[in-house]
Amino acid sequence: MNTTRRNFADRFINGIEWLAAIFVGIVALNIFVNVLLRKFFSTSIPDSYDFGRMLLGILIFWGIAATSYRGGHITVDLVWSALGQRGRRAVDVFATLVLLFVVIVQTTMLFDKVRGTYVDHVLTYDMNIPTWPFYAVAWAGDVCAVVLIAIRTWRLIVKPEALHDEHFEDRRTE
Repeated sequence: MNTTRRNFADRFINGIEWLAAIFVGIVALNIFVNVLLRKFFSTSIPDSYDFGRMLLGILIFWGIAATSYRGGHITVDLVWSALGQRGRRAVDVFATLVLLFVVIVQTTMLFDKVRGTYVDHVLTYDMNIPTWPFYAVAWAGDVCAVVLIAIRTWRLIVKPEALHDEHFEDRRTE
């Protein structure tokens, strides 16, 4: 049963990473097509600016989810590298708990933004498309970040060898 749970968690983590990658592709495609249309046809995609900035926001929040679990974000290892294995694990757990708290607060505030854009009926400029679904997708990425950081915290505390994090493992051997 533990293997089934672990496989589900790993599939969930991989799915989130794939979604983040898909959003990178969508943002790049939006920019590429818009540049081509402007250069060769003197036109652009209606609301491309609004779509671009909202898709970039979605990409950022799903990217937070993808990097938070793997530990792929920027770290400073000055104190960490001077500690023994128990001290390093304590620093890792503390840092992950702080990250979890910050992302929970961020997720709560982003939900207020989703609710606000829905209640205020905020629309895009050209085509008058409601913006709240874009904010909701970004919020879902933030919710996934909370879940992944909680999984990482649990694994750090209970079974740190269960983490499949190359960066994390590289740091342990330095």
